[in-house]
Amino acid sequence: MLSDMQFQCFQEDTISINHNWFNGYNLCWVDYNEAKEYIEDIKDICDDFEGLCQRNLAANTGMNFYDFLIFLARLCFANLVQICHLRGDGERSVCNMSPVAQQLTSNLVSIQKIALKVNSLEGLTKTHKSHFNSTETLSNPEFIKLCMVLEKTYGVIYSQQTSDYHSKRSLVDDIRDLDIIKGHTFEVSTPEDLAKLIDHFIRIL
Repeated sequence: MLSDMQFQCFQEDTISINHNWFNGYNLCWVDYNEAKEYIEDIKDICDDFEGLCQRNLAANTGMNFYDFLIFLARLCFANLVQICHLRGDGERSVCNMSPVAQQLTSNLVSIQKIALKVNSLEGLTKTHKSHFNSTETLSNPEFIKLCMVLEKTYGVIYSQQTSDYHSKRSLVDDIRDLDIIKGHTFEVSTPEDLAKLIDHFIRIL
């Protein structure tokens, strides 16, 4: 609860924190085990028990392991786009990066650690794969919106001037001109693919 006695610029109000944010830990350990237990009695007669678990998991939570991997891949690519844009298309080394770029690079490392943990999960099989394609992603208006939001958010956090994009198209054109992206297509089908891709990005940053 905030009051104008504590903060004169505020009238008394209540801050509501949304507890429904997606929780990756719950998905991988709590929600998955729950979905699995519901159908454990048909495991021996089910041709694709794990596939059924993943369908139930998606129905119960809105996302399964493969959706979660796509979520991680898109978030990774959005962070990479911001890093490259901030560095002026790769003109500076990691040690000379701005605080924003250092934070974004740290995000990539964190995403890689999560991908490696996901790679060891029982529910991931070689039969079912996710599919992330960087070229297709760049054509997705929601991804471009994510990039714009990331730029504005970190600009506010670090009090850094951000680009004034008048349209999503101008941002898309700017992104596609980056050397690290121009003429390349990155694909992710497994958590291991994502971990290796992040390794590649970090080496060339």
